[in-house]
Amino acid sequence: MSNPYVTPELYSFFRDLKKNNDRDWFNANKDRYIQSVRDPLLQLITDFGPLLSSISPHFLAIPKTNGGSLFRIYRDVRFSKNKDPYKTHAGVHFRHEAGKNAHAPGFYLHIEPGAAFIALGLWQPEMSVLTNIRQTIADDPELWTEIVSEKDFASTYNLEGSSLKRPPKGFDPEHPLIEEIKRKDFIAVTNISQEEAMAPDFLVNLADTWGRGRRFTEFLTLASGNPF
Repeated sequence: MSNPYVTPELYSFFRDLKKNNDRDWFNANKDRYIQSVRDPLLQLITDFGPLLSSISPHFLAIPKTNGGSLFRIYRDVRFSKNKDPYKTHAGVHFRHEAGKNAHAPGFYLHIEPGAAFIALGLWQPEMSVLTNIRQTIADDPELWTEIVSEKDFASTYNLEGSSLKRPPKGFDPEHPLIEEIKRKDFIAVTNISQEEAMAPDFLVNLADTWGRGRRFTEFLTLASGNPF
């Protein structure tokens, strides 16, 4: 039994889109996209709102096709060698109320055949925010170590993202957490199977998974100068 949000039809649509990533095919199958991807995920965003508020009242669940929590399916191909016009995955991002884009602290759900995952944190924050996070880690290394070593967090998430090759300017190269300070992204990720994404209790499991990263998100949010 599947939940009403992530269904076999959603996965089937993206598998077919991957084989036929062009405008003619998409236009001919746009109703499939609306019925099996867009509308169910907009409902997920609506229904997850109360659970999100229990994690933090400062993150937003906005069930809109533009400017909301659901990423558009259309790719920005202006600066990409890959000119496929459509994404072959769905992305849901519950971002902080102070953020206006994907670079704000947030909770992210990625649904793709063979590559679904749940994530949280900050991806490519602006330099002032990145510097504040690095400085907070440098000033309180014990707190950062405690958070990322916490049993529930460490057994659920892997820290991912890119890092500098050299220590950032103004930070001690000999700092015990210099490898953490060199991070350019602060993202925690856990992979999920298709069966897990389609499970009847998916929303509850989603809230539980993000709840295990609550302190990690709180640290990044406060270090970014925002309330949690």
